[in-house]
Amino acid sequence: MIEAHQFVDAARARGFDWYAGVPCSYLTPFINYVLQDEKLHYYSAANEGDAVSLIAGVTLAGKRGVTMMQNSGLGNAVSPLTSLTWTFRLPQLLIVTWRGQPGVSDEPQHALMGPVTPAMLDTMEIPWETFPTEVDAIGPALDRATAHMDATGRPYALVMQKGSVAPYALKGTPERTRAAHVSVDTQFAKTSETSAAAALPTRREALQRVIAHTPADSTVVLASTGFCGRELYALDDRANQLYLVGSMGCVTTIALGLALARPDLRVIALDGDGAALMRMGAMATLGAYGPPNLVHLLLDNAAHDSTGGQSTVSPNVSFAGVAAACGYALALEGDDLSLIDRLFDAPAVRGARFGCLLTRPGSPDGLPRPSVTPVEVQNRLGLHIGRDIGSHSHLASLAEAATSQSGAH
Repeated sequence: MIEAHQFVDAARARGFDWYAGVPCSYLTPFINYVLQDEKLHYYSAANEGDAVSLIAGVTLAGKRGVTMMQNSGLGNAVSPLTSLTWTFRLPQLLIVTWRGQPGVSDEPQHALMGPVTPAMLDTMEIPWETFPTEVDAIGPALDRATAHMDATGRPYALVMQKGSVAPYALKGTPERTRAAHVSVDTQFAKTSETSAAAALPTRREALQRVIAHTPADSTVVLASTGFCGRELYALDDRANQLYLVGSMGCVTTIALGLALARPDLRVIALDGDGAALMRMGAMATLGAYGPPNLVHLLLDNAAHDSTGGQSTVSPNVSFAGVAAACGYALALEGDDLSLIDRLFDAPAVRGARFGCLLTRPGSPDGLPRPSVTPVEVQNRLGLHIGRDIGSHSHLASLAEAATSQSGAH
């Protein structure tokens, strides 16, 4: 058994200052210590997948991060672990508890997940070892983890067994306070129930307006998976843009991690109604932690456009109402392009700002897919924002390759 500070201090010496996760009783002393260290950053996520994508955003900024979860939460994290961190090469250290470990008595809900946890990590090509329980084992374990992360750009897991970390109390009870919820600013040229789809702006028109508000030198635009990213790419492939593939619904928490780690940049998350519905809990996380440099724009066409136009349930949802209730500092919704101007030009607020624009279903024929790979586009973005890649050898090698490639063009 080790003390929480012994691991945290060793991790901090290796650059790990950012933490996100979902609590587990095995993690209690660890989380309690991190929460009470003013020099560390801890964010409580609505689910484990959101924690993974938040730390992916931190990594995109050039920082090292740790995601903590119970092994039952691996199911919630499979999508971002396999189609975000692996695909974009955004490494992070995972601390996964081993509830239901074979030979250890536990609750019935862990009876299956416990035995299959190692196989799940192996299947996702995530190297793992047991969490260190002796002080002299901490450094070598962290060195193996960082060596793998730096060489491959992919996660490494430490699997925590029961009793690995000595108890550490949470001193004082956090005050329960409610955010001063903002009102929803709703502007529809016609009521949402009767607006003809043909009268709504297109996604292309909305994206053109976003481009006009996002100068490359001071903003980053992260586009949701599907036609949103593809249409943004077709309009103008800029170095300050990233096109999410897979990990549907994770664009907001990636943007949150990047915005927190880089307060000097304005970070825009371009979301879709289907993606937002898939991970609506992320809106609570953005409402709680979202900084003033974070803009969340949801383009709602009431359809899964890239898979054939199947309807979503978004006509029954006021996304701006949800955002306001979750604590966003500004919440707008409407069906006119001027909403985007109002969203970007509104006076400074104390937290994240949100806008939901109703758009017309459909996309241009022959919409291209990005010719840049996910790794190339994230590395290009990192170079553009001046990400520190000195301690991340895989990023340094990618940077060299990107520089050579740009020279060839």
